[in-house]
Amino acid sequence: MLELLQQHLPKLSGAQHAQLARYYELLIEGNKKMNLTAITEKHEVVEKHFVDSLLAIDHIPQGARCIDVGTGAGFPGIPLLIARPDISLTLLDSLNKRVSFLRETVAALGLSADCLHARAEDAGQNPCCRSQFDIALSRAVASLPVLLELCVPFLKVGGSAICYKGKSAHEEAENANAAAAKLNCGLDVVLLGTTYGERALVLAKKLSDTPAKYPRRAGEPAKKPL
Repeated sequence: MLELLQQHLPKLSGAQHAQLARYYELLIEGNKKMNLTAITEKHEVVEKHFVDSLLAIDHIPQGARCIDVGTGAGFPGIPLLIARPDISLTLLDSLNKRVSFLRETVAALGLSADCLHARAEDAGQNPCCRSQFDIALSRAVASLPVLLELCVPFLKVGGSAICYKGKSAHEEAENANAAAAKLNCGLDVVLLGTTYGERALVLAKKLSDTPAKYPRRAGEPAKKPL
């Protein structure tokens, strides 16, 4: 595992490689108890989880306060925190078992992050989270209008949501323009070439306050996308 990490992530330190290797071990162990990832082979985890998570690294300002929305097993948040210890991180997930795994993993890796058990729709209306973050991250599988409604309310004005997408990102962004207008954000697409396929980041910059009615109640963004 360390050789793979050195090969694919040469800019990281030996200590950071060791943290990622330990994260892999914890991921595989945790996967025996709950569904964390369908990707378990070392090479694939390095490329499709670790390298992929770090695609956003240059779009995160120094010292940014970040929230990973629907983080699941901790992607992209935990690899980004390992690579960028200057950021602060909140890991948000709706499944309590996964949040327990995240808490144990963060502690085992010697990291500091808040692990929050909540639906994104509920957390986005909570004053403790709403308009509190510089960056909202999501690798969750959902349409862009849904992700924007779930992510943008967490941002301060001027902050950005970073949504990980594939080769259809430009088309998705076109289809999300109406949602972006309702949420008061502007969209930009960054295409990225990787060894494992076409990837893109959709950056949604928050231009002004999110209307109070967004996000709507739990489940509604997915059932009736903006």
